[in-house]
This record gives sequence, C-alpha cells and structure tokens, in this order.
Amino acid sequence: MARPVVGIIGNSYLLNDQYPVHAGGAMNADAVTQVSRCMPMIIPADPDHVSVQELMEVCDGFLLTGGRPNVHPEEYGEAATEAHGEFDRKRDAIALELVRACVERGQPFFGVCRGFQEVNVAMGGTLYPEIRDLPGRMNHRMPPDGTLEEKFELRHDVTFTDGGVFHEVMGDVKVRTNTLHGQGIKDPGARIVMDGFADDGTPEAIYVRGAPGFTLSVQWHPEWNADKDPVSCKLFTAFGQAVHDWAARGDRPALKAV
Repeated sequence: MARPVVGIIGNSYLLNDQYPVHAGGAMNADAVTQVSRCMPMIIPADPDHVSVQELMEVCDGFLLTGGRPNVHPEEYGEAATEAHGEFDRKRDAIALELVRACVERGQPFFGVCRGFQEVNVAMGGTLYPEIRDLPGRMNHRMPPDGTLEEKFELRHDVTFTDGGVFHEVMGDVKVRTNTLHGQGIKDPGARIVMDGFADDGTPEAIYVRGAPGFTLSVQWHPEWNADKDPVSCKLFTAFGQAVHDWAARGDRPALKAV
C-alpha cells in the first residue's frame, strides 16, 4: 500500500551563488520518512509552479519548514526594516493561503520555525523582527560557529500548559529543545493558542483553536535527530498519525477554490 504523501514546503536558494534551486533540508525528509512513516515530497513554493488547491489534492499533509527568509511584514500590516532580514514573497503566497485552507478543511500540517511563524501570520498574527533585542529575552539565534551537532544542541526548556494539547502529546509539561530563530510571535492570530513558552517568555508551541485537523507548530527544529530525540519523535509520530488518518478518510470535505 502506498504511503501517505507529506508535502515539504521548499525554499528558494542559489546553488554555488548563481544557480536557482528549490530545496529542502534532508533532515526534513528523514523525519517524515523515518518517524512519520510517510513519503516526503519537496514542494517548489512558488505560485508560478503550483497552486494551493493542487497541493491539497496531491498531498495528504504538509510540513511547513524553517528557512532563512522571513515572512514579509506587509503580510501583517507592517513596513519592512533591515532587522526583518531576507524575504521570499513567493513562499508567502503559497504557505499562508495553504495554512488557511488546511485549517478550514481539516487537512493536517506541522509548522516548524518559519512555518510556526507562517501559521501565526496566516491567522492574523504579527511577529517581532528580532527576539534578542527585546528586554529580558535570550538570543534564540543559531550559534554562528561550530558543528551541526553544536548548532542544534538543546539550549533551553519549553514549558507547556498543564493538561494542554502539547502536554498530552509529549506526556510532559516541560521539555528541552534547540533554538535557531531570530523572529518570534508578537501578537497571536485569531484562534492561535500559545501552548508552550521558553523560560524568557518567548512563545514556542502553538495550535489553532477549533481546527478540525492537526495544526501543531513549534518554534524550534524537531526535524534534527527526529528518530532519536524523544521530543522530536513524539511530535513527528503524532503528525504522521494525523496524516495516515487523513489519507484513510473516505469522507473528506470538498476542496474549495482559493
């Protein structure tokens, strides 16, 4: 029997600083394959190549990945500044509408880092351009030097709402995670439940209230070492189960034109 398909939202890069490519980190595909037990498919996040409706017909679920470009602040009503960093408006055009369509239909997605931020913006929320500049906040960015193991090391705790959705998935109220992001949630979007926080108050785990499908999203990178790290493994296992359940449904809601 064919495995359910998870669309992995890709990012635009220049290979060797000159050749345009659509790509995704191998660790994303590893996590989807090894832990979620699904077939990974990298999506060129560009409305010139794909539409949201087509993606929802082809894929059973979606992994909204991290990426260096940030969501453009015009998507939440603010002007761009140097602190906002790089942008990818084509990914914005696909990912934000995809989130809203999946929430409405009940199709599962899992947001990671930029994907976490996309979910908040898609639901009407806003972002801080640089968390480390806020009073009392730690530097959540990736360490500039070191091996991959050192960059993705577990650096802070995340505490979940007692009895909340993430507590139920994890089996623990507190877990330890890596941290490799500059931006973060400022104002939560409509129906966004902030269900987990770092010690400095930075939101780290969210879901969409009342959504009929899987909408869990995290600010850290659980795709790293996903088959060995217990926190990552639980998240990708829960996501995979949601995707398998969706693929097995015989009464899926009709797709709406977007």
